[in-house]
Amino acid sequence: MRKLLSFHVTSLDGYYEGPGQAFDWPVVDEEFNVFALRQLEEADTLLFGRATYQMMAGYWPTLAARQDDPAVTAKMNGLDKIVISRTLGTAEWAPTRVIGGDVAEVIGKLKQQPGKNMMILGSSALTVSLIGMGLVDEVRVMVNPVVLGDGKSLFRTAADRINLRPLRPRSFRSGNVLLRYQPAAP
Repeated sequence: MRKLLSFHVTSLDGYYEGPGQAFDWPVVDEEFNVFALRQLEEADTLLFGRATYQMMAGYWPTLAARQDDPAVTAKMNGLDKIVISRTLGTAEWAPTRVIGGDVAEVIGKLKQQPGKNMMILGSSALTVSLIGMGLVDEVRVMVNPVVLGDGKSLFRTAADRINLRPLRPRSFRSGNVLLRYQPAAP
């Protein structure tokens, strides 16, 4: 059975986006890029909420992305993508499928199919929703050595407590720390 993994980048104080939607703070170096590529190699399908999808679709198919990181760009553009949205009618960043309803049923069936893992990149509200549906198998949070003081909190949309069981963390030379968790029963 395929797993559904979720990956997020946050500041030490738990923000995935700084004031004014700032995202100029993540510590990205060669070690991070190697990690990112290996993580993408674990998956054959990427999942996004609408806002994250539109942001990613505005960057990864561009010349700037190919120049910045050709290996990660090739993976991002080549993997199957699913965007969960009730408002987005079409998706131009191929290959992408839009799911507007029956999310639990569709994702549950996809998890039963053969293949590599599926991965949510960003999309914190989608992650919270899918954890609530019992569909997320692992939450990965890359904590960056920066304090933003304000912004959007990673799990701000959680209406209920989310219990997590810690897995083995990983430290990076840059000061980034990868925290890994499995959703646990309340």
